[in-house]
Amino acid sequence: MKQSLAQRIRQARLHKELDQAKLAAKLDVATRTVQRWERGDQVPDSNYLMRIAKVTGVAPHWLLTGNGDMYARGSSESKIIPLPTGRYKRVELVSLPLLSSVPGGAPSLMFHPDYVEKYITVDDMKDPNAFALEVKGNSMAPRIEDGDIIVVSPKLEPRTGDICVVRVNDEDTVKRVKIENSYLHLIPLNPEYEPMVVRKKDVAFMWRVVKVMKNI
Repeated sequence: MKQSLAQRIRQARLHKELDQAKLAAKLDVATRTVQRWERGDQVPDSNYLMRIAKVTGVAPHWLLTGNGDMYARGSSESKIIPLPTGRYKRVELVSLPLLSSVPGGAPSLMFHPDYVEKYITVDDMKDPNAFALEVKGNSMAPRIEDGDIIVVSPKLEPRTGDICVVRVNDEDTVKRVKIENSYLHLIPLNPEYEPMVVRKKDVAFMWRVVKVMKNI
């Protein structure tokens, strides 16, 4: 049986003979964050997965997918040109609740903001009320596909052209929006799906999508 991402992170750490606190220190995260990663309660973003691979010496492709060799064959150290780090600012990592699913197809009441399934780690997030949702369906493909995770910020005011999570008539969906007088156009990116027009008074909320984390 193929290992989970959480199991591969733990295996990479153990092969490097690091305890959770030492790995956390090398990654500049809290020890509890590493613990959540290894339990599968929280999913590190792609940036931190690459840093885990570098610190533990495992092949990034193996860590991300479970495919291929755990360690890359041969050394490519001489081909790597280090980037100057002085020009880059340090970004703060935050843990966001990953709630239930939101449809990327036909609208349906599927997520509940009071129910937290797990947490994910993201960077550069200023909204303390932000949260994440897993998308089900392909109406927003190829930009947002089935299984992708979106980060939603209730703090930001939606504008025409934004991709938003919208609740209308007690049903939820994720679509690009066009705001027009008393109506709201819900526009899929996948041409196989039809756009919808709803009345603004029937919209309970409209929250902007600010990040997309691809399902890998």
